Amino acid sequence: MASSPLLGIAASISLLLVSLLLIRFFPLNPPPATPPPPPRLFTAQNLALYNGTDDGLPILLAILGSVFDVTKGKSHYGAGGGYNHFAGRDASRAFVSGNFTGDGLTDSLHGLSSNQVKSVVEWRDFYFKTYIFVGKLVGRYYDSEGNPTKYLKGAEAKAARGAQLMEKQKNEEAKLPTCNSRWSQEEGSEVWCDKGYPRLVQRPLEMAITGKVSKRCACFTEDELNQPGLEVYEGCDHLSKLCRL
Repeated sequence: MASSPLLGIAASISLLLVSLLLIRFFPLNPPPATPPPPPRLFTAQNLALYNGTDDGLPILLAILGSVFDVTKGKSHYGAGGGYNHFAGRDASRAFVSGNFTGDGLTDSLHGLSSNQVKSVVEWRDFYFKTYIFVGKLVGRYYDSEGNPTKYLKGAEAKAARGAQLMEKQKNEEAKLPTCNSRWSQEEGSEVWCDKGYPRLVQRPLEMAITGKVSKRCACFTEDELNQPGLEVYEGCDHLSKLCRL
């Protein structure tokens, strides 16, 4: 039996409609994605307007010159919040110094150790992951065109150096077994070695990392006790495996 001409026309129209729908929702050459807007450049005076005192404005803070919208943390960064001192400014130093008044609320990292600068960079990374990056603060860390300055590059290099030193110290200290330690209200603090004898030894890289000299407890065999720089705990016998501090 011959097919009806009308059925053929209907099939052609249906095929055309399906083709049009496919082109509509799955174009052969999709339009290029809209690029994100360039980062906004802030001056210190402009950034100060976003300090959480105006409910009509977002709350912004800067760290190492990178500006973030922290409005979603308004209970912390808004007026009366525990972190409001960071809002509307770059107080990079205070993230590690704990000085939230006067001269402490500054973007200068002068005099900080490599480990402290590393911590500031890690705080910046935290804000990149947690909040919205909205621009750059023109000044110490970015120039008037938004390019990183020598101060930002220097801070990042010092932080990287701090990370390298900490890894080196970790590897060096792994060569010497660390003492066991415990504290109780009855006995106070104790250190002891399962093998060897407890000695205080200086951490040679600590000065470069933190800017301070510190010591740790390590275990040495009897044959190693004549090495220079090993300190017996006060009140502890020379060959005691346990020392009460």
